[in-house]
Amino acid sequence: MRLIIMGQQAFGKDCLEAVLEKGKDEVVAVYCAPDKEGKPVDPIKEFALEQRLPVVQPPNFNDKEVLDEIRGFRADLCVMVYVTLFVPEAARDIPTHGSICFHPSLLPRHRGPSSINWALISGTTETGLTLFWPNDGLDEGEILLQKKVVVGPDDTLGTLYFQKIYPLGIEASIEAIDLVRSGNPPRIRQDESQATYESWCKHENTQIDWSQPVDEVYNLVRGTNPQPGAWTIHNGDVLKIFDCSRVEVTGTPGEVVQVTDAGFIVAANGGSILVQRVRPVNDKKIMASEFASKSGLSAGIILGK
Repeated sequence: MRLIIMGQQAFGKDCLEAVLEKGKDEVVAVYCAPDKEGKPVDPIKEFALEQRLPVVQPPNFNDKEVLDEIRGFRADLCVMVYVTLFVPEAARDIPTHGSICFHPSLLPRHRGPSSINWALISGTTETGLTLFWPNDGLDEGEILLQKKVVVGPDDTLGTLYFQKIYPLGIEASIEAIDLVRSGNPPRIRQDESQATYESWCKHENTQIDWSQPVDEVYNLVRGTNPQPGAWTIHNGDVLKIFDCSRVEVTGTPGEVVQVTDAGFIVAANGGSILVQRVRPVNDKKIMASEFASKSGLSAGIILGK
């Protein structure tokens, strides 16, 4: 087939590379987001240019000139692997077989842009990825294929994405292309009764409430590690918390129970977490023990106030 690969960043680049390595299809164009002033060249653009592939970076997909350019590539399928610009039906339906899109959740669960964050924050033990036929709704199209992954009790956003969903997503994208090429690919309607949607996971969503059950506090920290970072207040300043583990220690919620070389222990409802790495305001990430030493953090201090 003649393919348009539409994506950005490392995941888009690695999917493009996998398609080229397999060699079954011809990539006729690579679409990616417009360049941003002062930012590095997008990896997918850089790689596509190295491969001497046409690179197109339209600011939108509504203009007649943009649609005409897509038609000019005479593509059989558009493969959307990490796309942030809205692509309307008029553009998606130009290729012979339309367009397929990658999403890092088991749709219809966790529709939206921060699906991995929210899955972890909710305490799920299973998530995955979906290749689907996008429509004008947000992550609402018919399902082509899905892959499940187990969420370990200590998985973070970083480990779940980079070690599990990312490599499986590249394999699944290739499998999805194969399904379309082979004819009569699945089109399974999403069960709207099971649908959930969450918007961006932002700083204002990730303040730690130490009075919550310790499992919920722990899930919030690991579900936002490394971005955007869960946080609390110490001496009137924001303190972001990253690496941590659960420990069987009790105390008043928010209380620093103990400071050791391994970090500092903070009590929540029904248990505590050992904080191992933090980011103070206007500083880089440092070991929690180093922060305690520099800031004078000691047992008995109450965080969050």
